[in-house]
Amino acid sequence: MTVSPSLDELQRAGFPMGGESSVAVDFADTLVTTTDPWTDLLADPSAAARWWKVQAARLPTGPPPDPMTSRRLRNAVRDLLDSHLEGRSTQATSVEDVNALAAAVPTSVRIASDGAKVEAETRWHVETGGNAPLAAIARETVLLITDPERMARLRRCANPDCSMLFLAETKRRLWCTANLCGNRARVARYYQRTRSGTTGA
Repeated sequence: MTVSPSLDELQRAGFPMGGESSVAVDFADTLVTTTDPWTDLLADPSAAARWWKVQAARLPTGPPPDPMTSRRLRNAVRDLLDSHLEGRSTQATSVEDVNALAAAVPTSVRIASDGAKVEAETRWHVETGGNAPLAAIARETVLLITDPERMARLRRCANPDCSMLFLAETKRRLWCTANLCGNRARVARYYQRTRSGTTGA
């Protein structure tokens, strides 16, 4: 559950996000908040199926979650991350929704061995109900929100027309993706220089 999809994999699947190290951030980015009304990138069932498929390597196995429950968790995650960046209080139900879905599927640790290698493996007890992929995203949200070091790296894309969030590895990172918003910024700067006659600068 640690293999993040690459930027190329996500973009080929039709999503503009950057394959963040946190699945919770990628999940939040499926809600575009700079449009009016907001755009749900998972509203189309085929798009939702592609998103869950491309994220599958870092989530426990299980059926795609119920769309309504998925949207409820995604909106709560988005609110928690946005409220941190905006310095405001979260909506009353956001913490409750994340906590409830994180607890919906109990886990246990067990030994997994292929004869040559022994390692710890997490078992998700879906027999008690709930959806393992959603529970995993909710738990990742809890771990992210309560980690001051990681939250200090949370950013929103510097493009005012973009709402994508990311965890900056360096202070220099300003854009959600270099090939989308970063490229648009470079093109805009070049256009400004050509208009002002300073292309050699």
